[in-house]
Amino acid sequence: MIVPAGTQRLFWTELLDKAGRTTIPRWPAPGTSTVAEHVEPLPADLPALRPGQLAAAHAVVLAALSGEREVTAGYRSGPGDPAVPLRLGTAAPCRELVTAAARAEQWVLSCHEVTFDDVAAERGHTEPLFETELDPTAADAEFAWHTVLQVAAPDGALRLRYRTDAIDGAAAARIAGYHVTALRQLTTDPDGRPASLLSEEERTFQIDGLAGPERELPDQRFHELFEQRVAAHPDAVAAEHRDRQWTYRELNARANRLARALQARGLRREGVVAVVSERNLDWLAAVIAIFKAGGVYLPIEPQFPAERIATTLNRAECGLALTEPGSDEMLGKALATATGTRTVLFEEAYAEGRADDDLGTPVGPDQLAYIYFTSGSTGEPKGAMCEHAGMLNHLLAKIEDLGIDEGAAVAQIAPQCFDISLWQLVSALLVGGRTVIVPQDTILDVERFVDEITARRVAVMQVVPSYLEVIATFLEHRGRELPDLKIVSATGEALKFEVVQRWFVVAPDIPLVNAYGLTETSDDTNHEVLREAPRSGRISLGPPVRNVRVYVVDPDLNPVPLGAPGLIAFSGVCVGRGYVNDPERTSQCYLTDPHKPGQRLYLGGDYGRWLPDGKLEFLGRRDSQVKIRGFRIEIGEIDSALLRVPGVRDAAVVVAQRPDGSAHLVAFYAAPRPIPAEELAWRLGETLPDYMVPVAFHWQASLPLTPNGKIDTKTLRVFAAELADMEDDVVVPPSTPTEKMLAAAFAKVLDVPLDRIGRNDNFFDRGGTSLTAVKLAIATGRVVSLKAITQQPVLADLAAHIDRPNG
Repeated sequence: MIVPAGTQRLFWTELLDKAGRTTIPRWPAPGTSTVAEHVEPLPADLPALRPGQLAAAHAVVLAALSGEREVTAGYRSGPGDPAVPLRLGTAAPCRELVTAAARAEQWVLSCHEVTFDDVAAERGHTEPLFETELDPTAADAEFAWHTVLQVAAPDGALRLRYRTDAIDGAAAARIAGYHVTALRQLTTDPDGRPASLLSEEERTFQIDGLAGPERELPDQRFHELFEQRVAAHPDAVAAEHRDRQWTYRELNARANRLARALQARGLRREGVVAVVSERNLDWLAAVIAIFKAGGVYLPIEPQFPAERIATTLNRAECGLALTEPGSDEMLGKALATATGTRTVLFEEAYAEGRADDDLGTPVGPDQLAYIYFTSGSTGEPKGAMCEHAGMLNHLLAKIEDLGIDEGAAVAQIAPQCFDISLWQLVSALLVGGRTVIVPQDTILDVERFVDEITARRVAVMQVVPSYLEVIATFLEHRGRELPDLKIVSATGEALKFEVVQRWFVVAPDIPLVNAYGLTETSDDTNHEVLREAPRSGRISLGPPVRNVRVYVVDPDLNPVPLGAPGLIAFSGVCVGRGYVNDPERTSQCYLTDPHKPGQRLYLGGDYGRWLPDGKLEFLGRRDSQVKIRGFRIEIGEIDSALLRVPGVRDAAVVVAQRPDGSAHLVAFYAAPRPIPAEELAWRLGETLPDYMVPVAFHWQASLPLTPNGKIDTKTLRVFAAELADMEDDVVVPPSTPTEKMLAAAFAKVLDVPLDRIGRNDNFFDRGGTSLTAVKLAIATGRVVSLKAITQQPVLADLAAHIDRPNG
């Protein structure tokens, strides 16, 4: 066809504006960098290729490899001609794909008077738009520096030329196979849509070959295995907290008395029992007691807002709550609306003098063990239910992969409502080890924390990466030895390569485990055991743990090609039962595994891909869930709480990044007039935990909208960054020597330029957290305490506190 020059220019201009670079997964051959070739004969029964079919097939393959529905490939229109971008969509029936591809080819062939290179040069565009090329002429075209794959179709075959530092021979063979499968789908089912391109061999490898090792689970529950350990060494220390310690015999006896007290109050199979207490030995006894009595453990932190506690109790249909004086204030307020829950004091139950021998209550592997509530996008938290088999499998995976041996001390650090708290609390009890419950005030003072784990001879501990960084900073300054610590696990946030590097500088002989998993999958499903910082600079999630299958799938739950991005799905004993009394959200995420009949499958919101070494890499989330301070948060729940504030018409919360890469929450709201930030924070704090309350609130007459009428959160994230910059414009410089010392420390730990720190700056408003406050105390040479920073966070006030006698 004949295309006027003006139309040619418009064609290339629109393509340049719309086309995005499409990349394919890297699956390189080790230690090589050359161009290799793979030839794949076309099946004899495949019809001769018609115009558009090869291009459409290549687009389908690129879509599967990249996870994108619209793709860009290079296209060579003739021998010696440069490759130009060809943009194709793949969300259509096969017949339409072929027709669209043939039309696109015709346009490319017709637009030769005004070339793509001409328009790109005029626009100042120099970056390549593609890294794969389609060469219908089958000429031996020169390999451009940015090209990693060329596909041609000489007589009766597909020929792939590829860079070995991008893909290896096996990957090239798989990609050739994808093309053959796509061609067959396009020709044999023109009215259908492209389906999975994987061979049966690759599918089997992904389903079975990448699964965690198979291990037989004992036909006993956790508490029954614990009872065996009690019989084996009754007088060994089982757990300790501050100046208290209990032997296996005493812990078991107390748990048995509590279990009988619960049963006497009507607890039946799978009855829910809340534990509302501080992290202490009674908490541990209560958890074991609930399991022994056949109940379901529901953790609740005592300081949570009463409304949230009441919501949790009602949603879980909780009948009993074990608690203690000093931890029951908010619980008492919650019971005004959670009328179906009765409280039981620990000491009251102990004093009833019930028998302390083992109960022997039958508990099956498929019986519910616990419910952990996580943030929910609808404004209501959701309670993930997990069973005894999944819990026990996870405990044994921790023992196996972290090397928890008889006599080893495991630190219990995490808050009760963080699912990792459970394995920290009880795993040591399965091997004759010792649980060390570390007090919260000790955790917030890193020097005391290191003293504690050293004095208690802790061998295994798990922390969030941000706290691991605090520990590494302290060890860099103090050069302390950790003689008994055998392994450290990090979880709850992305583990940064820099933190791994720093850890192995200060503790080169202590392995670091990057642990990944979800509350809905009985906690961690993947362990990456690091013994040095990886040379690649990439921190993967590791392979699946025992008896766990992890898939990377498309929206139809078919495995995507190896290395391609997709949704992370979980199958096997790890998958829990669903969300308590929430069938709608359960049906959205808890599915039947189409690859393993009879197994549950959990589909969360995480994206990932497989790496050549059989390990999983995390790529991000598909929804509004984020991790703040290790807690999983649904932004929608905070939005809902903000919308309940009188006067707020519209609201949206976004995640902003601090210079150090950590995340914090910023709220935008529309209202007739501004509402004091203190009032908004107070109102949200009535129903949300403190880690879900935004650090900043910004009023606008109306919130920006996208063309389809939704709140434009992308624009709000830009606003958040701009507003932070504006707040930095007026800086009153520090004046006294102490203020200048503190300003330097603020700048260091907040990663803010020194000239942007003023004497009126509030440490926490500038992005400080409890963990960075610990760093600040270290950076000042500990001339200021964590308590002082918390009580007097304004730089000038803190300096005055230091300068006062006995400050």
